[in-house]
Amino acid sequence: MKNLAKTNNPYSDEKVFDACSIFGMMNLKGERFSAKDPIRAMANMHDRGNGLGGGFAAYGIYPEYKDDYVFQIMFLDKEAKKKTARLISECFNIVNEEEMPTQEANVTDPPLMWRFFVQPKESKMENQSPDDFVMEKVTRINTETGKAFVFSSGKNMGVFKGVGFPEDVAEYFCLEEYEGYLWTGHGRFPTNTQGWWGGAHPFSMLDWTVVHNGEISSYGINKRYLEMFGYNCTMQTDTEVMAYAFDLLMRRQNLPIEIVSKILAPPLWSEIKTMTPENELALRALRQTYGSLLMNGPFTIIVAHESEMIGLTDRIKLRPLTAATKDDMLFLSSEEAAIRLVSPMLDKVWSPRGGEPVIGRLETPVAEATA
Repeated sequence: MKNLAKTNNPYSDEKVFDACSIFGMMNLKGERFSAKDPIRAMANMHDRGNGLGGGFAAYGIYPEYKDDYVFQIMFLDKEAKKKTARLISECFNIVNEEEMPTQEANVTDPPLMWRFFVQPKESKMENQSPDDFVMEKVTRINTETGKAFVFSSGKNMGVFKGVGFPEDVAEYFCLEEYEGYLWTGHGRFPTNTQGWWGGAHPFSMLDWTVVHNGEISSYGINKRYLEMFGYNCTMQTDTEVMAYAFDLLMRRQNLPIEIVSKILAPPLWSEIKTMTPENELALRALRQTYGSLLMNGPFTIIVAHESEMIGLTDRIKLRPLTAATKDDMLFLSSEEAAIRLVSPMLDKVWSPRGGEPVIGRLETPVAEATA
């Protein structure tokens, strides 16, 4: 049997506990910019990964299809593509479809990449919201054949990921030809799971994306809890539960990030006991209601969706996160050096406290900005 630990870490049998690189860059006015700076920032943290996973999420990149869901799908064989295309045509009106533009780059065994711009058929939704309908069909595609994986399904955004260093994955997907108002990136150093195209970051559901440094030791209980709400983990990587948790809590249950952060990274019980009776009661209620979504283990994440970019660490901050601002830009990164490379003169730099979210919001909602 292949030794996955040795395969995923060819340089040493020891884990690198602070590895994986994450980066986020958002224009708070919604002005689009190229992928050049996010790619440079990720390349600057090259040594935090080992070439077995890299990726980016970008928002605002499909303005001509801003009202359509974009399914970006990796197919491991042609039969899976045929079956998936049939399902999509049954449930959605296809506005456009095409093979995703790629070019030669230093990536490993890329699968067939295709994208569909779609609208749900009203006759098929059965009183569901469009987002819930899309979530259900994405889950079905990802589980039905085992060889087709929707790795991006939001509107006016896309995930681009694979097996390679982030700068190589960016070259493969021709990312410098895209412009967006929010970019996140990830360089992977897998230690507990294999390096494969679906297991690279970001992970997504609809327009929610997550990049993560660390490991989720509570993956089993988190996964089982999310399955009760119709989510199915198929990507063989613990971070997948994060994307689904944010979709559940913030989109479907409409909780603000200030509450969600206290579900995923709650204060220690010793801290809760010292709070005012009102705050103690509220936090105890959250722990009792959402105990199965507590994310145990060291983590730093950058979460994004159409109007926000959020940085969050575990409560005792076992993984690094630096935040910074310059004019209308918000930066989040594993290393300050990556931020300074693309913006040397910053207005503010700080190290967020463990469990306390850093939140960047568009000044104008996307729907108004693009109307």
